[in-house]
Amino acid sequence: MKPISALFFYVIATCWTSVWAQNAPQLNLPRIQITAGMYLIETQVAATPDQRSTGLMYRQQMPAGEGMLFVFDGPSEQCFWMKNTLIPLTAAFVADDGIIVNLANMKPQTTDSHCSAKPVRYVLEMNQGWFEKKGIKAGFKLAGRPFKNP
Repeated sequence: MKPISALFFYVIATCWTSVWAQNAPQLNLPRIQITAGMYLIETQVAATPDQRSTGLMYRQQMPAGEGMLFVFDGPSEQCFWMKNTLIPLTAAFVADDGIIVNLANMKPQTTDSHCSAKPVRYVLEMNQGWFEKKGIKAGFKLAGRPFKNP
């Protein structure tokens, strides 16, 4: 038998790193603070197509009071699913002015589609139960830098 070459090890290591990176959570996204009434929300911002397509996939947990804000180029119907997402989430579909259009509870590791009731530019994902515990429903106004003030 011939010894395995360094090139072989390099190819295997490169392939493994690539596969691992595709299945790893995004951890270094930009952060901003928004508010929901008296509640401060630390959000990671997913604004590029790659950031939005990965979202909160592969995360084992998300701290209470934190979320991910998905920012799109313009208002349109937004639909989300939970493929490769391990934690139960609620999506708040949010209009340009910060008004929550509708909320959707989403089960982990499913491909069920959860869509906005009308065109929106923003989607805020929080741990499931967060909005309900705070009494936040459709029609509630979020505030912060991304939302247009009337």
